[in-house]
Amino acid sequence: MRLNRPRKPGHFTRRLTTTVVATALLTTALATGSTAPAQAAPPEVAEPTSYVDPLIGSSNGGNTFPGATLPFGMMAWSPTSTTGDQTSTGAANGYEYGATRMRGLSLTHVNGAGCNPGAAGDVPIMPFVGDVTSSPSADTRDAVYASNFSHADEKAVPGRYTVALASGAGADLAVSARAGVADFTFPADRPANLLFRVSNSLNGSEDAHIDIDAAHRKVTGWVLTGAFCGRRANGGVNNRKSYYKLYFSASFDRAFATTGTWKDGTLAPGATTASGGEGYATGADRAGRGSGGWVGFDTSADNDVRMRIGISYVSLAGAETNLREEIPGKASVGRVAAAGSRAWDEELRSVRVAGGTGDRRTAFYTALYHSFQQPNLISDTDGRYWGMDQAVHRVGRGQAGQYSNFSGWDQYRAHIQLLALLKPRVAGDFAQSLYNFARQNGGVWDRWVHVSGATHVMTGDPTAATLATFYAMGVRNFDYEGAFDSLVRQATEPHPDGLSDAGCPGQCVGQRPNLAQYLASHYAAQDVCHCWGGAAETLEDAVADAALGQWARLLGRDEEAKVFADRGTWWRNVFNPAATADGGYAQARRLDGSWVTPFSPSTDVGFAQGSSATYTWMVPQDVAGLAEAMGGRATAATRLDGFFHKADGSWSVRGGDALRYDPTNEPGIHAPWLYNALGRPWQTQATVRQIVDTVYGTGPSGLPGNDDLGTMSAWYVFACLGLYPKAPGSADLLLGAPVFTKAVLDRSGRGDIRIEAPAADATHAYVDSVRLDGRAHGRSWVGAGLTLKGGTLSYGLAEQPNTGWATDPAGLPK
Repeated sequence: MRLNRPRKPGHFTRRLTTTVVATALLTTALATGSTAPAQAAPPEVAEPTSYVDPLIGSSNGGNTFPGATLPFGMMAWSPTSTTGDQTSTGAANGYEYGATRMRGLSLTHVNGAGCNPGAAGDVPIMPFVGDVTSSPSADTRDAVYASNFSHADEKAVPGRYTVALASGAGADLAVSARAGVADFTFPADRPANLLFRVSNSLNGSEDAHIDIDAAHRKVTGWVLTGAFCGRRANGGVNNRKSYYKLYFSASFDRAFATTGTWKDGTLAPGATTASGGEGYATGADRAGRGSGGWVGFDTSADNDVRMRIGISYVSLAGAETNLREEIPGKASVGRVAAAGSRAWDEELRSVRVAGGTGDRRTAFYTALYHSFQQPNLISDTDGRYWGMDQAVHRVGRGQAGQYSNFSGWDQYRAHIQLLALLKPRVAGDFAQSLYNFARQNGGVWDRWVHVSGATHVMTGDPTAATLATFYAMGVRNFDYEGAFDSLVRQATEPHPDGLSDAGCPGQCVGQRPNLAQYLASHYAAQDVCHCWGGAAETLEDAVADAALGQWARLLGRDEEAKVFADRGTWWRNVFNPAATADGGYAQARRLDGSWVTPFSPSTDVGFAQGSSATYTWMVPQDVAGLAEAMGGRATAATRLDGFFHKADGSWSVRGGDALRYDPTNEPGIHAPWLYNALGRPWQTQATVRQIVDTVYGTGPSGLPGNDDLGTMSAWYVFACLGLYPKAPGSADLLLGAPVFTKAVLDRSGRGDIRIEAPAADATHAYVDSVRLDGRAHGRSWVGAGLTLKGGTLSYGLAEQPNTGWATDPAGLPK
């Protein structure tokens, strides 16, 4: 996608930018020369939250949200925008920077999902100035019960969101993990109301309910919803289903002056209860449906209304307990926001950087912030949660919480490695959570889990790659033996769903589709695969199987290690060496062995959200084998050059060309690092720096596309550190050129990883030398020891490439 020029997000952010620019000038003055600066080294960042801009990624299709949330929290209180259609929004996940009209502040969100209209966005709560004289559900174009706003009147910081609306109302929100507190302000001389649009989740709802208890100044209710990707044409009807109920309980600091409810087009002033969903259609098929209620306040003497609210996926009692235990009765927004800021600083200090420009720090710490927004807690303070079998469960001994929201096809390539590296305890609880879900789901590990729902979105077996990577990177706080056995069963025992076309192509219910045919043919046949694309399925399964083989080896299960290591080479069965006159490519083939034609490298036939040109490089577990199939390392490197450059030699790394690199397309995001295994690490350094400098940035357009639950942000974090995971199922890390003079990966319970690069600046983009724990290191990768035990990487950086470092064929990544 084309990177738009970042727009200024308002006066709140401009104040932050002033500080950033001053810092940038200072660090630029210090970071001169090709060796360590003569002056004192810049200090490590002490308050990372001061560099976080939640608005990054809120435009350009990034699909981030700016609202209040805590690390890995359940509550994510953020605006739902509108462009004149109550059944849709300006973008996935409810917020688009260019849409400056909102219809509510919703309690739950998922970061960066690309399936418009995203997921969740449950229970929009709207401060409305004026009398409620008609049903808000009948306001199908959001002409009445919505308000414009200006970004100059909006402020987003970690854990807090504030906005002043053109209507004269305002909202100041802060959250704990499962609850929140808000100050709503209204003009003193006009009617003041809060609308609870209980049925108006982003995807719609099956049912919803509201109760207003004027005697106790409470509003409670729930919404029954789900339907992630339920509106997409590629199998979306399959996901028009409910799989969770979100309960809420809101308490107020003052009495209600008025109450009322509505259902569909009928308004009921004075009523205190209502029910009704919207369905999962969109546009005219859903318009005008739904239910909700409102409470009004006398603001003539005091125009500030305080509300405390708790949520739960288990019960109303759970929501009330979560609220009571996390936010004291008299807690102010400022007090809760301060606690949230401290929580974010503590998490973000897991990487302490020094040097770099202010803009670079902002992009970096915001990327880390987005990486730590998921997985999300779905268990209550008492450990209970709603399971995938649609029953209540309680987390087991040793598990701190049940987590969900797993965008597997995206996350297994970078995000889960960052989680394992920096937050192994959360990673282990997440692994156990996915195993819990699988046991509740008949042994099936779903590839895209939303709250307690199996959505089947995308392709391959990403959970196998994810848990194998967790184990390889030292995560142990989950039942890894039981999880391994379960994943092996999924990979070896055919399931009836594997012969179903339900949900295909985008949400095929079979997690290992037509497994019997796959095991017999050693590839997924395009004409009988019951999958999104046979070539993509084969490549994905080969990555997953290679990772299972590595896991088996670490567990001492040698026979399984051998079997799955062999299956990890089955990518060769969809590589056609004669696909074009210029060389081989991944290509779909039929059950009889014939190749699907006509073929060109730009085709998406046999692939999932990508072309053959991109998927051909998706063999991170066997780069040497891929190079050999292409005709050798030199030939492969030349081919890779053409993936990143146009015919005239200019860069092509922004996407939009099916023949070349797309920074928003997960199957190819590892490709810049492949040069390391081809004996040309300086080209990895140049390519990564080009992407870091031109594709990522600050401002709303600072992400290249969908953040995909932290995947693109995690890529950026790794790239800035000069590290990247070699392959799923491995703890090895590939080396690049850091952008900071210093970075400390502070890991509780493990040795720190220290990265020192005194010459790091805008011009020193190449690695001249590396020392690992004080010893010269002549390889472009490091083994599992650094990941598991910690250590120090010391870089000598240069302005020109060192074409001799890390090129010995015997020392290339395997």
